[in-house]
Amino acid sequence: MGLWHVFYEDWQMECCGTPFKVGDEVSWPLLFQSSDDALGGGRHDQLTKITGPVEDMSAEEGAVRVLREESGLVVALHQHPVGVVAQEELGDARPGDRLRLVGLLTAEFHGDPDLPETRGRVRAIQVLRQGYAEMAPGSLTRVPVPGERSLRPVWECPKWFADADAGVMVTLDVPGTDSWLSHAVREARGLPHEGTAPGAEVTGLAPAALAELLETLSTVSEPG
Repeated sequence: MGLWHVFYEDWQMECCGTPFKVGDEVSWPLLFQSSDDALGGGRHDQLTKITGPVEDMSAEEGAVRVLREESGLVVALHQHPVGVVAQEELGDARPGDRLRLVGLLTAEFHGDPDLPETRGRVRAIQVLRQGYAEMAPGSLTRVPVPGERSLRPVWECPKWFADADAGVMVTLDVPGTDSWLSHAVREARGLPHEGTAPGAEVTGLAPAALAELLETLSTVSEPG
């Protein structure tokens, strides 16, 4: 099993989401976002590294472009079918190309209904508090301030969020995959990377102990 950070935005939950708690099994469409595009950019934590071939998956409303991560995770690269995405947004990648991406995985429920879903178990939940500032002096429009973020652990995702809370960062345990985060957990527990079966990094850990460990790994220093 691989551990993956997934950001679930407040408005997605408040609109039509179903609250969940640590230990629940969920099934969500996952969308990749550049770290520069999410919450004002400037992210250096909760990021995901994915590597694999690009595919166009056939779907009822048009092909969906995805990256099939080499360990098995399937992540949508665009919110809408290929046929309606602007060429500049599609970029130069074509089906069959191999990409290495670092960014944020998000739960996306308002895009193409044919986005592939990923099933996994919730291992940790943290509410993400985001600082905002006026776009211009006196403006009613507020924009996220890069770097002004904090996390607090919770056992259950709220249905409604405070004004400063942008959503929750969820650690999802996905069968049949492996990840950068799983690598970090194995390292923290002193497990060898070679020869250790996928999922062994969480074996024997009570949910509360695993959540506590994941919280210590969820924020890293900004690269120098």
